[in-house]
Parts: sequence; structure tokens; C-alpha cells
Amino acid sequence: MQQVEGKDTRYFLEIELATLKVIRVGFDQKQSLNKGKQNNPSIHRLFITKGQYNKLVSRCKTELQSILDT
Repeated sequence: MQQVEGKDTRYFLEIELATLKVIRVGFDQKQSLNKGKQNNPSIHRLFITKGQYNKLVSRCKTELQSILDT
């Protein structure tokens, strides 16, 4: 199912605090995000702009493709 992007879309990274690794990059509608509160205390959600999100996803796809091509 395709997620809908609009004026209420919020983009984020989820970081595992113990390892400081990014465990998820995503977006959702602000109504679905529980006002930014994170249920799991070992994970921090960092909100980013749409431009930052698009650059990150684009760069990750490029890096992944270069790994797969070797």
C-alpha cells in the first residue's frame, strides 16, 4: 500500500539509543504519530524536513546500488 504524502506528512529517523544506529527512516501523517512521543524509551525519533528525507533516501539507494553492482 502506497503511503500518502501531503501537508500533514512528517519525516523522521528512528535511532536506537544503545548503539546510536538508525533503525528506521520513514514518514507518516502527523495525526498518526502520537504527537511525537515515542512508546519505546530505547528509541529516539528525530524529525527531519522533506528535503533532508529525500536526500538521505536517494543517497542510501545510490550506495546500496553500488554495493549490489560489485
